[in-house]
Amino acid sequence: MNIHRFGDYAGKTLVTSMFIITIVALAFFLYAILSRGVGVISWQFLTEAPLNGMTEGGIFPALVGTFWLTILSIVIALPLGIFCAIYLYAYGKPMWFVNVVKLAINTLVGIPSIIYGLFGMAVFVNMLSFEVSLLSGALTLAILALPLIIIASEEAMQSVPKDFCDASYALGASQGKTITRIVLPTAMPNILTGAIISIGRVAGETAPIMFTAATFYSRRLPQSLSDEVMALPYHIFALMTEGSNSAKQIPIAYGTASVLLLMVLGVSSIAIIIRYNLRRKKQW
Repeated sequence: MNIHRFGDYAGKTLVTSMFIITIVALAFFLYAILSRGVGVISWQFLTEAPLNGMTEGGIFPALVGTFWLTILSIVIALPLGIFCAIYLYAYGKPMWFVNVVKLAINTLVGIPSIIYGLFGMAVFVNMLSFEVSLLSGALTLAILALPLIIIASEEAMQSVPKDFCDASYALGASQGKTITRIVLPTAMPNILTGAIISIGRVAGETAPIMFTAATFYSRRLPQSLSDEVMALPYHIFALMTEGSNSAKQIPIAYGTASVLLLMVLGVSSIAIIIRYNLRRKKQW
């Protein structure tokens, strides 16, 4: 075996080993959570409010709160992220300014989520007087998701073959029409991927909402954007750290974690199916 074949074999073995390790670790993680939580899940668990100091009952208020926080934050962040990506892709000048903006966006991706929570509390809760509310939490989560969406959207646009744009310009289309008719439709499946990642991160964040939106306990559903809400990740945190009856509350925490995990997996699966169908239509 010559050195080139040995290098190929070693590289293939290493990649295969890393893949197997990743799959095994993921399977162990899913088993550790779902094996302790799935048995707790029932129709009553999903549709009832917490009872008796959160030692009984269900998670319905937290489920609704997570749904609204996630939906509102993505509705805010997705169009802003796409417009910002379009600017960086097609209109950003001079180049040094674009590079500075990209550096800032990449830096924001790595900032711990607790910093976003403190920012949301300082700006939305205190400065703008939105108080601890659904609106404050959604705006904070939108800012957290925005860098991910911008990066994914711009990379998706950069991946569009240059020949597509050249052909559009050759037919007399303006830059705006080329972006809206050629670039965005072609890049949309990959833009959806960025939105999927953002939904998963937003739905599972605890630190940003514990300062801006979440309440420890509530039996009522949010009636307006100014109401506090329960949320699944904060509910898990509260059960594991603040509970007085761990024997009853820890199983509920694992059940809540299983619901959150299954919800994120379900949303991701739906979005992957949509992306697959969009790609098939383009191939036809």
